[in-house]
Amino acid sequence: MKIGLISDTHGYFDPQIINYFQSCDEIWHAGDIGEGNIIAELEKIAPTVVVFGNIDSPLFQRIFPEDLFFEREGLEIFMSHIGGKPPYYNPRVRKLIRERKPDIFVCGHSHILKVVTDHKHDKLLYLNPGAAGKQGFHQMRTLLRFEINNKKISKMEAIELGKRGALS
Repeated sequence: MKIGLISDTHGYFDPQIINYFQSCDEIWHAGDIGEGNIIAELEKIAPTVVVFGNIDSPLFQRIFPEDLFFEREGLEIFMSHIGGKPPYYNPRVRKLIRERKPDIFVCGHSHILKVVTDHKHDKLLYLNPGAAGKQGFHQMRTLLRFEINNKKISKMEAIELGKRGALS
């Protein structure tokens, strides 16, 4: 199963996303969707799993969950927009990680691309795709793409979409 991971679009849909995610079986959006039709555009590419972020409207907060636990290819995934980072998770997320013991934790919010194994939490894989939108302090707009097959993660790719202020 091929996954496209995106976060912090802040209302901006870069057309390059279509090229990078067109072969994906599923897209995960880790919050801060913003205004516009971002989710509808992603859904045209592949089924999309979404959590809301801190800038998202009350409507999105009613439609999408804050925290989402789901299973793919035998792995338990936990996705929440504001999570912190290993070992400095926010207290709410840390509690959920300890209770549920997911295999993968996905978040956004920081606008910092990071892929790391947290050995303190049973080799939890921490994924933050950085920010794909143009708002924020990040220099480069980024995505992640990877595969999950039979409880194994492979072909992890960090994708640069271009500088934050640059036109696509």
